[in-house]
Amino acid sequence: MSQQETHGFQTEVKQLLHLMIHSLYSNKEIFLRELVSNAADAADKLRYEALTNDDLYEGDGELRVRISADKEKGTVTIEDNGIGMTRDGVIEHLGTIAKSGTADFFKNLSGDESKDSQLIGQFGVGFYSAFIVADRVTVRTRAAGHSADEAVLWESAGEGDFTVETISKQTRGTEITLHLRDDEKEFADDYRLRSIITKYSDHISVPVEMFEEGTPAVEATEDSEAVPATEGSWKPMNKATALWTRNKSDVSDEEYQEFYKHISHDFADPLLWSHNRVEGKQEYTSLLYIPAKAPWDMWNRDRKHGLKLFVQRVFVMDDAEQFMPSYLRFVQGLIDSNDLPLNVSREILQDNKVTTALRTAVTKRVLGMLEKLAKNDAEKYQSFWTEFGQVLKEGPAEDFANKERVAGLLRFASTHTGEATANVSLADYIERMKEGQSKIYYIVADSHEAAANSPHLEVLRKKGIEVLLMSERIDEWLINHLTEFDGKKLHSVTRGDLELGELEDAGEKEAQEKLQTESEGLVKRVKDSLGDKVSEVKVTTRLTDTPACVVAGEGEMSTQMIKLMQAAGQDVPESKPTFELNPEHPLVARLNDEQDEQQFAQWSELLLQQALLSEKGSLADPSAFIKLINQMLLASVK
Repeated sequence: MSQQETHGFQTEVKQLLHLMIHSLYSNKEIFLRELVSNAADAADKLRYEALTNDDLYEGDGELRVRISADKEKGTVTIEDNGIGMTRDGVIEHLGTIAKSGTADFFKNLSGDESKDSQLIGQFGVGFYSAFIVADRVTVRTRAAGHSADEAVLWESAGEGDFTVETISKQTRGTEITLHLRDDEKEFADDYRLRSIITKYSDHISVPVEMFEEGTPAVEATEDSEAVPATEGSWKPMNKATALWTRNKSDVSDEEYQEFYKHISHDFADPLLWSHNRVEGKQEYTSLLYIPAKAPWDMWNRDRKHGLKLFVQRVFVMDDAEQFMPSYLRFVQGLIDSNDLPLNVSREILQDNKVTTALRTAVTKRVLGMLEKLAKNDAEKYQSFWTEFGQVLKEGPAEDFANKERVAGLLRFASTHTGEATANVSLADYIERMKEGQSKIYYIVADSHEAAANSPHLEVLRKKGIEVLLMSERIDEWLINHLTEFDGKKLHSVTRGDLELGELEDAGEKEAQEKLQTESEGLVKRVKDSLGDKVSEVKVTTRLTDTPACVVAGEGEMSTQMIKLMQAAGQDVPESKPTFELNPEHPLVARLNDEQDEQQFAQWSELLLQQALLSEKGSLADPSAFIKLINQMLLASVK
């Protein structure tokens, strides 16, 4: 007995359908690309499942996708003889969006149709693109290996719900019929469909067929021979050979770009790609793409990433993350290996020598692509960095073997350019280093402005020494793993000792030592006054225009690392800062002359709180600081 049920769409699906119908008007024909891609994937999946269960072919191993149109009815049908779906599969796949983090995706939508259509492109619309041109969609499907009367009919007008009914279907696979809107009837034209298939689906390795009408017999005449009648037949519209198996010279840029869209479901062209065949000890082909835009959910930990894996041209799995380190999770593409078993599973991949060797080779290939781009096209590389730079910064911690190469690809803002744009490489910095300079100086702060205007930079700026300005949340974590580059140590200007080495001349050192000797009394008074609020009080070598600053002692956590750990919900042991005074500043000179011990204590406390505010961006007890300032203001008015 046929059992029909009505189900409501997942809320996100309703939103997505509404957006697609209204936002993707400029690129309607992509519905066919998406549906043909899905049909080809279904064929790939059946081919893989049939490796261990030949019965799934049901005596028909010729996998293909067929497209037909009915002008009178205004319908387009996309049919495949792939893996098919069960009733539960239909409800799951055609009623919900299986991507994690969909709520975040909808938060990002702006209401601006052109911007939103780009975001939808990055989201990957798949099956739901049918509703761009159709006001009703009917799906008839039967899973391979199931009986004819276990087929399912799914239907929806793309509004709030869909119906599911058990039907009988003799052949396995899925048949999707689009009932076109009145203003979309152009797509019910065979010629229009052929042109779209040729444009978007040439690279697909399964034949995409359309029916070619037969011709009637023509009788012989004096001028021509008789022509026998031909029967109508299904003819492939695409090359139907796996694109990655063809020679690079035979594949056009347009074909590479369309193949990228097929595997990534991205709307935009990729930034660059690399197609490589390796023979010898290991035999494999890789086709790797760097996208132009970051996917909207790149920071979602549950997001699937990785390459498509083929073994001897048979599709094995999506998102094989074993071949791509996490810091390169934006890379799209595939690997086709001759050295893995056809029935390979994720578990086998985890600790397989072939997997490790392929991962190493593919990682080096991607880093090489990026190095070449950075060298040959700085502007294009900058656009890549803007999109994916923060992810790449995970590399030095994750990939010890390639730490130096990844470090060479990093970009930072710097006092040299005076811009907030991160466009300075470590190699650029080293090239501009002063004579006698042995370290790469950097600062990590909450914002670019806080870094650029930090008092810690004063003496370095005076000497014309460049400092890298870091202000992204990941920077402190990065710098804990990237301690040197090209033999030069990275040194934080907020650490206890600035270590200027040869950059200080003998005269400066002498003057500094004299100042320290003369300030011994002041340093002791301040330390006694502040007590255990500070670990140490010193005369500074780093300030010129600011009265005081706080620094982290050797082996202590920096302010930024403390913030990072607290944000992650971790307990951080209390650390007391080293307080550095600039005796040449008028306020510190005023403090030195103060005879009233209570006033002296208030001034010392004020300078400490100022320094903490400058360093941390906030205070543990701001109201106490305001109260102290008000007291001192009132005292000065009297």
